[in-house]
Amino acid sequence: MSTETFTEHYGALRDALPGQDLPWLSRLRADAFARFSEAGLPTPRQESWKYTSLRPIEKAGFGADGAPRACISIDRAPSLLPSASEHHRLVFVDGHHRGDLSTVGPLPAGAELTTLRKILGRDPAWLEAHLGARAQDDSQALVALNTAMMMNGFVLRLAKGTVLHDPIEIVHLGGAGEGPLAYHPRNLVVLEAGSQATLIEHYTHVGRQPYYTNSGTEVTLAEGAALHHYKLQADALNAFHTATVHAEVAAGALYDAFGMTTGARLSRNEVAVRLAGEEANCHLNGAYLVRGEQHVDNTTRIDHLVPNTACSEIFKGVIDDSARAVFQGKITVHRDAQHTNGHQLSKVLLLSDKAEIDAKPELEIYADDVACSHGATAGDLDHNALFYLRARGIPEKAARAMLIEAFLAESVHNIAAQGLCPALMSSIGHWLAGRRGDL
Repeated sequence: MSTETFTEHYGALRDALPGQDLPWLSRLRADAFARFSEAGLPTPRQESWKYTSLRPIEKAGFGADGAPRACISIDRAPSLLPSASEHHRLVFVDGHHRGDLSTVGPLPAGAELTTLRKILGRDPAWLEAHLGARAQDDSQALVALNTAMMMNGFVLRLAKGTVLHDPIEIVHLGGAGEGPLAYHPRNLVVLEAGSQATLIEHYTHVGRQPYYTNSGTEVTLAEGAALHHYKLQADALNAFHTATVHAEVAAGALYDAFGMTTGARLSRNEVAVRLAGEEANCHLNGAYLVRGEQHVDNTTRIDHLVPNTACSEIFKGVIDDSARAVFQGKITVHRDAQHTNGHQLSKVLLLSDKAEIDAKPELEIYADDVACSHGATAGDLDHNALFYLRARGIPEKAARAMLIEAFLAESVHNIAAQGLCPALMSSIGHWLAGRRGDL
């Protein structure tokens, strides 16, 4: 697929990208863009992109903006957490950090929450050691594009044994530009041994312009560290969203992730986790609700590299109208990873005859003493349960809504972050309220 538009972006922005005085970063960007130019945007001819086409992004002709849009008037950025709760947050508008909307309270010793730009100016040596350490972009064109074009993002680092009790919220507001814009947030999370944090990402919109977000996040969890990483992608319905997460989990560490998708015309959430130490654990769960002509793709890869590691993965979706969903989940148990415990499940409710799901769960096992399973189901609402509710005087529309909420609530209620579950359930309620009248 043509890379002409992004080549123009890169040429126009290259001198405005942060870190121009750092030779290693300039080389990193140039090499990444060369790989992207050679590969082009992914196409359905590639197996991992068989069910998702990025042609609409190419056709949209997004521009790029190298200057922060400080002139945009926003009273306050929305939050997923109760206003009375203590939490830290960074706000980005069209990819640019807005300090006036951000709040970072006192952090414990050994904790730092900041932006990629600030780290570039303050501690480039640390950044050089970690940027690109997890995200392998040799075969991922969107990661290479992100590396070449990254302008800002968030950085969270915790020293050994540091526990961050208050959650961190990262708010991304899109659509504020004067025309269609593309931006490429790059985020780093580095938790040293025994440290813990809860990170909540919220993607939503503030204006009416279409936009394209292509984010990249690298997560490094040292021995015994724990990261609870949650995300609500509720972008505008004329937006496009691709996100890639690479996580490395050391011995005894936990990567607990959950993502909910309700927004964007086309979105793809790709997560790759490497369980690299014994007793490493990964929860990789998600939910999505799409309708109209929306397209959502959840693609995951979990590698069990050593013995005695565990993962669980459950994705639940609700698809209506002519919307389409894709689930591709691959668990690989490598030769030395004896006593692996890995389970994966995809469950979908199809509310329309035109709704579609392409589910591709995969297990690739090279060890002989493991406990692994995978499965996928798709179907309509349970008619017996619907009859039960109707027999008790509940109108059909309300009964259907109750069953959909109950179906998704099983996933949402497993989230550990206090105060986040009501916001996610509210998002489900808003989606149901916006459905056509014949629910």
